[in-house]
Amino acid sequence: MKRPEKEAVIAELTDKFRNADAIYLTEYRGLTVPQISDLREKLGRDTSYAVAKNTLARIAAKEAGIEGLDELLAGPTAITFVNGDAIAGAKVLRDFAKKNKALIVKGGFYDGTVYDAEGTKQLADLKSRPELLSEMAGAIKGTMSKAAYLFTALPTKAVRTIDALREKQEKAA
Repeated sequence: MKRPEKEAVIAELTDKFRNADAIYLTEYRGLTVPQISDLREKLGRDTSYAVAKNTLARIAAKEAGIEGLDELLAGPTAITFVNGDAIAGAKVLRDFAKKNKALIVKGGFYDGTVYDAEGTKQLADLKSRPELLSEMAGAIKGTMSKAAYLFTALPTKAVRTIDALREKQEKAA
């Protein structure tokens, strides 16, 4: 690759490193073109799966201000740039790697932290944003139901007590 071409690739990769919400590095050796196409489709539109030379990727990562990926950028490496839900991207890679043993997740970078393969697996095990939001909504709804019950319980108990006293007085009279 000639120098201007390398500079263009580095500039493009640097831009992708800067704009990505998460970056995952995988070893793709042994995957067929249809399998890689299937993976790209499963990752979605907001995610790109690119193969780049490790030296160019290292330079681009450093230019983007990301340190610590040097160890992961060894051997045949494909880079997944996730824009959007970073956890969902990790889940797709984990699930795809379970079905296709040739894909090996090496690690990643998310929220200012470099993760090894195990750390990336733990990220994939986290609940996604929609799941957490729905759980939070359910918890709030349950709390509101309990509060509504408590607010109506005292007046209801008072009415029942007064009614019981009234009945007692009517029987006594």
